[in-house]
Amino acid sequence: MSADARSDGRLVLLLCVAGIFSLAGFSTWPALLPELQALWGLSGKESGAIGGSYFAGYMLAVPFLSGLTDRIDARRVYIGACLLAAFGHFGFALLADGLVSACLWQAIGGAGLAGTYMPGLKALTDRVQGPRLPRYIAFYTSTFGIGAALSYALSGWAGLIDWRIAFIAGGIGPFVAIVLVLRGMQPVSPKGGHAPGIGAQFAALKDRAVRGYVLGYAAHCWELFGLRSWIVGLLAFSATQGNLPLAPATAASLISLVGIPASILGNEFASARDRRRFILGIMLASGLLAWVVGFVASWPLLLLFLLVLYQAVVMADSAALTAGLVSVADPARRGAVMAVYSMAGFGAGFLSPLVAGAVLDAGGGGTSAWAWMLATGSLGIWCLLAPLALKR
Repeated sequence: MSADARSDGRLVLLLCVAGIFSLAGFSTWPALLPELQALWGLSGKESGAIGGSYFAGYMLAVPFLSGLTDRIDARRVYIGACLLAAFGHFGFALLADGLVSACLWQAIGGAGLAGTYMPGLKALTDRVQGPRLPRYIAFYTSTFGIGAALSYALSGWAGLIDWRIAFIAGGIGPFVAIVLVLRGMQPVSPKGGHAPGIGAQFAALKDRAVRGYVLGYAAHCWELFGLRSWIVGLLAFSATQGNLPLAPATAASLISLVGIPASILGNEFASARDRRRFILGIMLASGLLAWVVGFVASWPLLLLFLLVLYQAVVMADSAALTAGLVSVADPARRGAVMAVYSMAGFGAGFLSPLVAGAVLDAGGGGTSAWAWMLATGSLGIWCLLAPLALKR
């Protein structure tokens, strides 16, 4: 292996590890949702609104933060955003006491993620080139699943002491990420030179290939982030219907880990074959599985098995979508394209938990198996429709 390849590998590893630490608070709210929902007397819709607020903060911040990486080094954006994420998690721990305050602090934490996830990918693509880049992108994006899984576990364990301790623990992780990036990543000049406004960013949608990946990512994130927001609640319900061998937060953590090899292998398969056809097939399969998972909510062991399968299928097109977008984006405007891509995906991630919570309420509440089937099925609706829309 050449010296350049070793250097690239070290950089990718650094960004993956930093990304895991930056996500320490990502799953804290969903991991503690059953407890805080009962403590604050929240409805399903209100609980979904708090979960969705994290992605709303991301959606509002990402046009500026990701677009800014076309003008300044993404390393600087990343460090500032880690501070913002830590502020959001600490603020939740110390000041959140109900719906409104929880939504506010969740949104601030989500804005911090907006400056780490895609800007971290931009930092990678500004420093690494060549035929290995799609594989490196798959490694980086799959790391999100590791961070989310460890966040479930950390939050569940810390929450046994006190829910506020769990949010404080989530706020410490971004500081570790800052140290890693400062010590291990050298500054570079970005491949761009301007920071386009939102109007100019959306002009990227005129490109048919970019538009297809953006729409696909929105459908994917609707399902993925809705699942991440409600999986602990679903498992907690199932535990009331039979013997669940693991605590809900621990089970959610282990299930999330399945997405990592699924994302990497999915990208390898898509790269070797027809990427578009592969993505559409995966979306159709995951959309159908959403309803099947909801149907078996009352059978804990069967639910666990199908959630593992569902998580793998949901994540199978994640890296394939992002690597495909990077391959068709103009390098000089890649930050702007990533901003639109992220805004569409995390905008869907904002709406999905809210809609699922509203469906749960309308179907009879969190104690109804029928309501859980409808709520879980709502997560897959756009993946079922996406193949039709993209084919057209």
